[in-house]
This record gives sequence, C-alpha cells and structure tokens, in this order.
Amino acid sequence: MAPPYPRHRATLCALLDHTADDLWPQLSAPRPLPEPPGAQILATYPHRWAVPRAVWQHHFASARHEIGILAYAGLFLAEDQGVMRTIADKARDGVTVRILLGNPDGPRISERGADEGVGDSLAAKIRNALVLYEPLRDLDNVEIRLHDTVLYNSIYRADDDLLINPTPTASPHPTPPYSTSAARNPPTWPPPTTTASIESG
Repeated sequence: MAPPYPRHRATLCALLDHTADDLWPQLSAPRPLPEPPGAQILATYPHRWAVPRAVWQHHFASARHEIGILAYAGLFLAEDQGVMRTIADKARDGVTVRILLGNPDGPRISERGADEGVGDSLAAKIRNALVLYEPLRDLDNVEIRLHDTVLYNSIYRADDDLLINPTPTASPHPTPPYSTSAARNPPTWPPPTTTASIESG
C-alpha cells in the first residue's frame, strides 16, 4: 500500500501507536544510485610518441578549472615549450595546476632505474624536468611536489579529461609498444568524463 501524504502520516502514527518506519518501511529504504555509463573509446595509438602533439596541446588548453600531472618525469611535456606556455597561461587565468613528479633521490626511483636497466638515467630525467618546470613555480595556482611511490600509470588531467599512460614494468619509456585510447562519459563524479590511455601492448 502506498504511504499517505506527509501531512497525514503523523496523525496515523499517533492513532496506531507506530512509527512511520514501522508502517511504511519503503520510505526509509535506501535508493540505489544510478551507475555511471561506461567509457566510450575515442582513439588508439601504438606508441606515446604517436599521439599527435595537437592532442596534448588541446588537452591542456581545454582545462577550465584544473590541470594535474602525475608522472615519474614527464620530460617530454617539460621540453615542449608550446605545452608549457599553455599550462602557464592557464595558471594565469586561474586554473589550478598540480604537478607531482618522482623524487630523484627516492628509493623507488632507484629501484625503477634498476628494473628498467637504465641506472640513474631516470633520476637524471626527473632533475632535468624539474629544471624545465621551475618557471611555473613563480606563478599563482601552481604547485609542484615530489612522490616516492611505484607508478603503474602516468596521468595527465585537464578537468574531467584524462590522458593515461600505463607504465610497463622492466622496460624504459617509451620504447615498448603502447596503445593509446580515449573515452568519454557524461559529467559524473568521480571523474573522468574523458579518458585517453596509453596502454602497454
């Protein structure tokens, strides 16, 4: 039986000496949240370097609220002056920019270099990237920090759009084959609404 209008429930509860939950348990039953739709694959590329530069440029240029970079070094971006100018311009426009790179002196970076057979070159790449990212530190809304953790993905975020580069084990970037895919969802939380990934092939 459907519950009565709210204005009548209190009267009925008093007459029957029961709570509303006793009389109409469906009122307090949790309603399941709708599941977010699955991602739609938009594009694939065989290698990271095969992703057109315009894709990276447009990715960061599209940000209106937040740009995030999580990587070991992200040196290929730091060396791209056009991308760096775009990120700087976005920061000046009020976009929050957060960059999280590997700690070149951390044990995880040493382990990664040993696993990939590249020795200290990964730490050197990070130090080089930090020098190239340094001008961004002078801008408001920019935060650059270091991490010491094992990364299975490098993530490049522009609002709810992501470019994701799964990190192959025991192989230096970007030598092994990758597959880059992009996907899109309607706006939901947690993000992303758009995902592009570079997956080991």
